[in-house]
Amino acid sequence: QVQLVESGGGLVQPGGSLRLSCAASGFTSAYYTIGWFRQAPGKDREGVSCITSDGSTVFADSVKGRFTISRDNGLNTVYLQMNSLKPEDTAVYYCATDRVVVRNPCAPADFGVWGQGTQVTVSS
Repeated sequence: QVQLVESGGGLVQPGGSLRLSCAASGFTSAYYTIGWFRQAPGKDREGVSCITSDGSTVFADSVKGRFTISRDNGLNTVYLQMNSLKPEDTAVYYCATDRVVVRNPCAPADFGVWGQGTQVTVSS
């Protein structure tokens, strides 16, 4: 069974950091594009960052220079390191996968398999 499970969300103060993990099971994630997306209350889901099977990455303009994405193929896991967090980063963060050519920014409509999401709240 193909499955993605996100973890690492929580409450953090502005300027703080969090690392989200997306653990894949039922398939070899190294062969697929993995994307991170977020959805704030009342807003559409938006692409945050994606990483392709060959390691190419894209980032939304709003997170460039603050977020990084990486993958550990041995653990079948993709990470989103989030630094210098801002209140506007508050959202539910999802990871997703598919065999896609990544657009910039990553488009949620291109991805067919999704995790359940993890809440990130940036507040003092």
